Amino acid sequence: MDSFPVRPSISTPIPAARHGSNNVFRFTTRADAAISAPADTSADATSIESLARYVAAHGGKRVIRKVLIANNGMAATKAIISMRRWAYNEIGDENAIEFLVMATPEDLKANAEFIRYADDFVEVPGGSNKNNYANVNLIVDIAEREGIDAVWPGWGHASENPKLPTALKERGIQFIGPTAPVMSVLGDKIAANILAQTAKVPSIPWSGDSLEADLTEEGTIPEDIFNKAMVTTIDECLESANRIGYPVMLKASEGGGGKGIRMSSNDEELRVNFEMVKAEVPGSPMFMMQLCTQARHLEVQIVGDEYGNAVALNGRDCSTQRRFQKIFEEGPPTIANPAVFREMEKAAQRLTRNIGYVGAGTVEYLYNANTQEYFFLELNPRLQVEHPVTEGITGVNLPATQLQVAMGIPLNRIPDIRKFYGRDVDDDSAIDFMEEDYVLPERHLIAARITAENPDEGFKPTSGGVLVCLLSAILSTS
Repeated sequence: MDSFPVRPSISTPIPAARHGSNNVFRFTTRADAAISAPADTSADATSIESLARYVAAHGGKRVIRKVLIANNGMAATKAIISMRRWAYNEIGDENAIEFLVMATPEDLKANAEFIRYADDFVEVPGGSNKNNYANVNLIVDIAEREGIDAVWPGWGHASENPKLPTALKERGIQFIGPTAPVMSVLGDKIAANILAQTAKVPSIPWSGDSLEADLTEEGTIPEDIFNKAMVTTIDECLESANRIGYPVMLKASEGGGGKGIRMSSNDEELRVNFEMVKAEVPGSPMFMMQLCTQARHLEVQIVGDEYGNAVALNGRDCSTQRRFQKIFEEGPPTIANPAVFREMEKAAQRLTRNIGYVGAGTVEYLYNANTQEYFFLELNPRLQVEHPVTEGITGVNLPATQLQVAMGIPLNRIPDIRKFYGRDVDDDSAIDFMEEDYVLPERHLIAARITAENPDEGFKPTSGGVLVCLLSAILSTS
């Protein structure tokens, strides 16, 4: 893997000016910073000029110089490192992009790595993420006051909140991700399944079988079609279940993480589960799907641009899960026949193009290895935590690809994408992503998430601390 100079660690941030009246502070972390030293405007001008030349040479529409990372921890660190590597390799200047990060008092106390990789940071309130990284108003306020060109949301926090791209667009700030209407409709499982069917993506038998609809100008599904896919009463549930065939899964459209989903094997169980799902996610529309047994969880990594192009960057097998959370992620998926998996990729590309999806996303499928059938599960409108698996097998720098797409650079002009298709990176020839094949990966990668559970708390996830407490007790008695 190509390397680039690593930014020195800064142990003590240097305070700068206070902004506004909301107790938000800005600091600088440049390694060569001095409290009163003026900015190196000549260096900045050179970086901007180099970046502008790159964007123009690759058919882009807008220069993104200053990026706010609206995330923390691993997500923020990975994004900054990836984009700096791209800037160093393609432009010859790791500082071509300027990064501003948000940092809570907890992040500052821990001297978090992502802060040290950034150019500047803004101190934000601590506590729950609704106070900071999920606070849309705060993110937008910082972006506007600090002259930000674009916001990178990462995953979690506000990454799937359509209010964020909406508010940024109103202020002329680029969101590095899909548009608000597309994000909103994909967040609804009923609407997403209807869109998948419309794009001829196979769906498992469900209460909305055969329903099709295109997005309205407002980015919604026509209400009459949406309502036909819902189950609102126990009688409708029983009718759908007997048509689909037991066992069935009753789901709340606004649920997630295992909440608002129940399996029923007969009418009696369905009557009980209907009331339980209503109680778990009050007010949420409900729908029903046939239970897919012996299923594997396969994903296709997609990227769409604003010109209607969509590329599939192979995929991942995320079948090994615990408590609805992925434990192992591997790529390429070996369980699926290569020809079948290519069909899954093309289906994902059709859906991406049909809905005008821009940016990186993941189309998730349920796959039956015995029948070689696959069924649409959802399209996650963001970059996922397991994206390094895809990077490792394809050689495509995904955060940098997100950035270039946000600059308006067509997919066929992005060097990593051209390499993936075996094309000359200095050429600008078109690529028919739906028909042409990419260079098959020669690597196989497995990523594992390190997790811990506390058996004394019903095996709930825990961050630990037991050993630290034990060590403290030993030291105090010695």
